[in-house]
Amino acid sequence: MRLNPSRRALVGGGIAAMATLTATNGTSAAADLVGSQHPDRSRALSRGIAAYAALERHLASKDGSGLVHEQYPATSGDNAYSYEWPFSQVHIATLDLAAVDARYAAEVAQRAKAQEHYWNAGGGTTELPGYDSYPRAPYGSGGDMFYDDNEWVGLAKVQLHLQTGDSAALARAKEIFDLVRSGWDTDSTHAAPGGVFWTQANWSQDRNTVSNMPGAQLALRLHQITGEGGYLDWARRFYDWTNTYLQSPGALYWDHLDLKGTVEKTIWSYNQGVPVGVNVLLYKATHDRTYLRRAERIAQAAYAYYVTQGRLFTQPVYFNSIFFKNLLLLESVTGDGKYHQAMADYADELWSTMRDPGTGLVHFDSSGGTEAIQQAAFAQLYAVLAWPRELWPTLY
Repeated sequence: MRLNPSRRALVGGGIAAMATLTATNGTSAAADLVGSQHPDRSRALSRGIAAYAALERHLASKDGSGLVHEQYPATSGDNAYSYEWPFSQVHIATLDLAAVDARYAAEVAQRAKAQEHYWNAGGGTTELPGYDSYPRAPYGSGGDMFYDDNEWVGLAKVQLHLQTGDSAALARAKEIFDLVRSGWDTDSTHAAPGGVFWTQANWSQDRNTVSNMPGAQLALRLHQITGEGGYLDWARRFYDWTNTYLQSPGALYWDHLDLKGTVEKTIWSYNQGVPVGVNVLLYKATHDRTYLRRAERIAQAAYAYYVTQGRLFTQPVYFNSIFFKNLLLLESVTGDGKYHQAMADYADELWSTMRDPGTGLVHFDSSGGTEAIQQAAFAQLYAVLAWPRELWPTLY
């Protein structure tokens, strides 16, 4: 997450190139996504390892910090290290590989250690600790706290706990949830009162799908692990607020609303995937099949919107990796495979059309540069495609 301007500016750089791809071969890409065969797990693992090796080769800081650079090649004015949101996705790429290749277990520990360079033990505006948007001393001067940035780390900690039993990871996930809960809007005079704010920064008072639904997902995982009813209550609160104010009549989710109640109606892929996962976890927690039907409805609408209608390549790869992981969480319950197929075909399309064989890096804009978060998401896609189905229930 950049300090300022907001993530919307970060997302914008690279969307234009992906839109060009869609305009030039979007129809054929959509057809390929629907029709081709997914790679086997061993090939997926090989490609995930290659993508991750390229990330380490070109984007690791190599100064002992364990941090990464924002992009390769570096440009004038770049900070020494990436913002927290890109680093968290590098961290998760390592975690995803470690789930199927034990050689990465030690590196997961190294990433977790580097993650702590962003930790603000003194707390932000709500006086609760959390991850700043930029490393703190001695590596940087910190930055604003973003609730969604923290939620992704919390979900990664839950994944690590579910897969390895790591108790420290669970404890940190609980701390992160406490921070997220503190971001709930308590001013009843606001339009659409309630909801978790996107950031603690004073330049934004938006409440977003991405600051509420991942918070619900984190709460549901903590309820699943601990059995504590308070987590389920908060999950429903986040979920109900988002459904009331940010879900479109067609089941898909808009981006955010401001304090005046004005809704920004961009439809991002990760904002569709996470609600699918939330509904799956609500179904598991309550055994109420209404939630499973809702998950299926959102997934079907999103598949039609992105895959069938050829919009998938207009989305950042790091949104699509989150989108597809949640669809696999749904298929871990339904036993279907259509979404896994689409994920595999999407990854293969990236490998064939966006990857530089010389460097192993993916490129999404005409400058030929690669952001750490893009390469991390690319590695995540193939790493998770290498997972056996038995691991899918641990996805976020």
